[in-house]
Amino acid sequence: MDLIRNCFPPNIIQANLQQYQTSIIYPGEEFNNITGEDPDDKNTWKVTSNWTNSTNILGLVVFSIVTGIAISLSEEEGIPLLRFVESVSVVMMKVTTWIIHLAPIGVLFLIASQILEMDNIAEEFGKLGWYFGTVMLGLCIHAFITLPLIYIICTRSLPFRFLANMANVYVTAFGTASSSATLPVTMNALEDKNGVDPRISRFVLPIGATINMDGTALYEAVAAIFIAQMNGIFPSIGQIIAISITATCASIGAAGIPQAGLVTMVMVLDTVGLPSESISIILSLDWLLDRFRTAINVLGDTIGAGIVAHLSKKELEEMTLKELKIEEEKALEEENDKL
Repeated sequence: MDLIRNCFPPNIIQANLQQYQTSIIYPGEEFNNITGEDPDDKNTWKVTSNWTNSTNILGLVVFSIVTGIAISLSEEEGIPLLRFVESVSVVMMKVTTWIIHLAPIGVLFLIASQILEMDNIAEEFGKLGWYFGTVMLGLCIHAFITLPLIYIICTRSLPFRFLANMANVYVTAFGTASSSATLPVTMNALEDKNGVDPRISRFVLPIGATINMDGTALYEAVAAIFIAQMNGIFPSIGQIIAISITATCASIGAAGIPQAGLVTMVMVLDTVGLPSESISIILSLDWLLDRFRTAINVLGDTIGAGIVAHLSKKELEEMTLKELKIEEEKALEEENDKL
């Protein structure tokens, strides 16, 4: 429901700064539970709403679609606004290019700071080795088998050149651990190196950066099962399926920012009846896994945009021809008027 609410922000300024979020206050969290109410009784829960400091990309996408339709219907009167938006896009791409050149230095210090914050690296990696290996195996299968296979089936072509052209995008995603921060780089690479039409990339990618969190969904499912086993609980097949579905749904609402999966991870644990405090077990390793799963999220976005561009090729060509004809007709009308 929060996902739907965020599609329609109160105003465009707030959508740039805040997201709507529903939260539950349990008895005991207020006034130290003086009333003695049972925290497990759902009738005593208070459902509240608040605004969290995060960019509401989904709301901006919906606003942009509505504005684009309005500009299209406005015809000549909407052209100045269209030119202004295109100019802003070009300028922001130039700024993004400068940031990309400085990215390697920033990535170096980001990773170094995370390593220094770990208390005992050898002991932590010893405990979480199997967990790390399982998550990485799942991400590798998804990245090198599942997604390329989907691309081959849909486009009838090999994805190697397409993926090689996006190498700097995956490095940026790994370094920033944010699909939203990588979004301008992804758009630029798709349009310049892979020839994807801007009408496709600028529609598909923002939605994908918000909703398409396949790497996060895989990570949360494995993490929930790992935490259950650490607590002496061994889920059945039915429970594993339920955890996977819950993790997939929760990942849709995750923000495209670093370690946003931890927030939805708590929701997954509460839903399947696991103690949310156990999430501290995986915190020491989450900074590294977050970078890998973000790269997989961005990979899924680029594959999706490539498939949509291939399937929409004929329609885009027809639209381009119509636009050219309209422009030619307008030019002829202007010449006739002058004559």
